[in-house]
Amino acid sequence: MSVITRSLEQFRPHHEELRQRLIKVFVCLVIATGVTYIFSESISRFFMAPLFTASPFLDHLVYTNLPEAFLSYLKLSLLVGIVITFPVTLFQIWMFIAPGLRSNEKRFAVTVVFWATLLFGVGAAFAFFGVLPRMLHYFMSYAGENLEPLPKFGKYLTFVARTVLAFGLSFEIPFLMVMAGKAGFVKAEYFRRKRLYFYGAIIVTAFLLTAGDFMATGLLSVPLFGLYEAGIFLTALFGKNTTKP
Repeated sequence: MSVITRSLEQFRPHHEELRQRLIKVFVCLVIATGVTYIFSESISRFFMAPLFTASPFLDHLVYTNLPEAFLSYLKLSLLVGIVITFPVTLFQIWMFIAPGLRSNEKRFAVTVVFWATLLFGVGAAFAFFGVLPRMLHYFMSYAGENLEPLPKFGKYLTFVARTVLAFGLSFEIPFLMVMAGKAGFVKAEYFRRKRLYFYGAIIVTAFLLTAGDFMATGLLSVPLFGLYEAGIFLTALFGKNTTKP
C-alpha cells in the first residue's frame, strides 16, 4: 500500500499540471464556442452555400422541432470552436510532454504541432471545397417534378460537420505514421510490407467515417492512399535522422 501511495505522490505534480493544461484547453474552447455562436447565423449561411449552389431551385432549409434551430447553432458553434482550439490543444499536449524530451525532440515537437494543424486544415478544406459540392450535386440530382427535396437544417449541418471532420482527422495519417516511427514502434519497411492491409483498413475507416456513403468513401479513400504513401516516405526520412541516445 505504501508503494502505491508513493507512486501517487510522485505522479501528483504531473497530475496537477495535466489538470491545469486541460482547464486551459477547456477555457479556450468555451471562449471560442461563445464567440462563434455570435456569428453562428453567418457561419451557417456559409455552410449552406454549397447546397444552394448544387440545387439552384432550393433556397431554404426547414426544421420540424422547435429547439432544433437553437441546438443546431449550438452544435455548429461547438464544432467550429473545436477546430479553432485544435492548435491550442496540440500545444498544451506538447508543453506537457516537453520536459521529458531532449532539445532536438522538443524542436521536432513544434514541427509536429505545425504540420498536424496544417494537415487537419487541408483535409477540412478539401472536404468542404472539393468533395462536398460533388456529393451534394449528386444527391440533389434526384430531385424532380415528383420528388421535392426538403433538407432539414440540423441534419444538413450534421452531415457537413461529419464530412469535414472525417476528412480533417483522416489527413492526420502521415502525422501518426511519422510519430510511430519517431517513437521507435515501427519502421517504414513495416508500412511497406503491410500496405495492402492498411489500404483495406483505410477503406473500412472511410466507410465508417462517412456513415456508409459510398461516394464519400471513394472520395475520402483515394487521397488517403496518397497520404499513406507520403507517410511511408516521411517515416523513412525522419527515421534516418533519429538521434540515438
